[in-house]
Amino acid sequence: MTVLPDDGFSLAAEFPDATHEQWQSLVAGVLRKTGKDVPDTAAESLLSTAFDDGLTARPLYTAADGAYADSSGYPGFAPFVRGGTPAGGAVSGWDVRQRHDRPDPVRTNEAVLADLENGVASIWLSVGAVGVPVSGIDRALAGVYLDLAPVVLDAGAEFAEATRELLRLYEERGVAPEAALGNLGADPLGHAARSGDHSALASHTESAAALAALCHEEYPGLRALTVDALPYHEAGASAAQELGCSLATGVSLLRDLTSAGLSVEAACGQLEFRYAATADQFLTIAKLRAARRVWARVAEACGARSAAGAQRQHAVTSSVMMSRRDPWVNMLRTTVASLAAGVGGADAVTVLPFDHALGLPDAFARRIARNTSTILVEESHVGRVIDPAGGSWYVEQLTDELARAAWAWFQEIERAGGQAAALGSGLVSERIGATWQGRKKQLAKRREPITGVSEFPLLAQAPVERDPVPATPGGGLPKVRRDEDFEALRARSDAHLAETGARPRVFLAAIGPAAAHTARASFAANLFQSGGIEPVHDPVSVDAASAAAAFTASGAQVACVCSSDALYAEHAAAVAEALKSAGARRVYLAGRPGEQRETFERAGVDEFVVAGGDVVAVLTSALDRIGVA
Repeated sequence: MTVLPDDGFSLAAEFPDATHEQWQSLVAGVLRKTGKDVPDTAAESLLSTAFDDGLTARPLYTAADGAYADSSGYPGFAPFVRGGTPAGGAVSGWDVRQRHDRPDPVRTNEAVLADLENGVASIWLSVGAVGVPVSGIDRALAGVYLDLAPVVLDAGAEFAEATRELLRLYEERGVAPEAALGNLGADPLGHAARSGDHSALASHTESAAALAALCHEEYPGLRALTVDALPYHEAGASAAQELGCSLATGVSLLRDLTSAGLSVEAACGQLEFRYAATADQFLTIAKLRAARRVWARVAEACGARSAAGAQRQHAVTSSVMMSRRDPWVNMLRTTVASLAAGVGGADAVTVLPFDHALGLPDAFARRIARNTSTILVEESHVGRVIDPAGGSWYVEQLTDELARAAWAWFQEIERAGGQAAALGSGLVSERIGATWQGRKKQLAKRREPITGVSEFPLLAQAPVERDPVPATPGGGLPKVRRDEDFEALRARSDAHLAETGARPRVFLAAIGPAAAHTARASFAANLFQSGGIEPVHDPVSVDAASAAAAFTASGAQVACVCSSDALYAEHAAAVAEALKSAGARRVYLAGRPGEQRETFERAGVDEFVVAGGDVVAVLTSALDRIGVA
């Protein structure tokens, strides 16, 4: 055996470095084989993915794209991209924070104690109209060591009353002011965004400023205010819009707190920022890193000392991404989201239970939620590396682009008079609404697939039922979900099932052997099931002579022809004619018709279902034709 000397020898040393241009030429060559005649310089753009906010993910990044990494600093130092503290989460990982919405103080207490005994570090308690009544806080926190377990309040308009009750508990239970931990959760602008009620904004802001002064002077372990970006995310905002709104809210609070007598440094110390973490892991990582960068710039511009610009972050797995059908898949979504939140440097992470979209979670769902973070921290050791995504050319570039897009939106809000004015004028709702409408089109076309809903749905799965969530105040920004259009279709199917004992059906008229029709029959079955329409594929194959009888026996009222292009040319027209003669109210054909369109349409094909088409429109029309209310 020959031992190579340790002199920097590389097995690639004798091979020349490939250039970017050579790579582009090779990619273009592959694309030309698929029928796309593109110049070398355009090949890369065809493989790129467009995001909201004008951002684009390219298929290849090089050192030239990671130039910003050199100026992202070190953990614990401005601009805090790599973390708010020098040690990051390397010692113990992030704060595992569980949310509790149940209005019954006794049952909430049982759940809180179970969480704290099994890995949760802090409690996020819903109070008032959206949770435990203020008078029930004492009972809900019975047995909780308040000097060990931080309590974060979410009381909406009742934050002052909830704070008084919590501070009373500290005193009653002998918790020294310097030992009290958590966040009082005052969020006047967030409440106005959710409720649409701006009438009490001035008084709420004054009360919040008074609480901030109290915490600064007497309760060093308590923060008074939350800059909650979830109302914007839950209304359909893009990542940059969510960041920009949080910046504008934070700046507004800095103005209020400094006007009340706090220094800029003290005011910064009273804020905790709350962001959504989604299953788009790289975008979430970049969002949290960009949030720290832009907030550090705000603090610098306000004259704060460098250390005061370290943003404290609470990441919450997105409710927008959660599905009501096949809710078990939400476990996978929240795992990816919480991983991204931890990698992105969040100080606290809340994993919403997989049944969050269905109502109040049960004990099993809460257990899975808290164990998700525990496994990531204790077994996967995600928190033992500071900023593990740092240095990735893609992540650094995305962080930089997202920070710039967020800053531009923040400046637009400031030019409009600030966050309160932008909310009141409708600027925020209009801009976010436009973003969501664009995303809805992508969802309808399944360009953004929803596993278990728009892709691979299970019609026979029994529904999961939970106790209802307390009604939240309306009138402000809406709450959206990715599955909402498909959920409406499935609800129509459920009602039809309850009324008639059967779901609406589509007959799959498959032509030829399985090798010819399986791909398109599977595509069509998946598509129609996403709208609650049950596919009937019996017999496995039909022809012009057998199609009419098979359709009648299926009990369906619409049909979809499925096969290969070659067999379509020979048999599709005759099969479509047979289906129409048997009474099919609508005949679909899976695939693009090409030059045969007019022939197929004359034979009775009403619509062509293709990848990238508007699935929601197709399914809505199909249910209408079947007569489903």
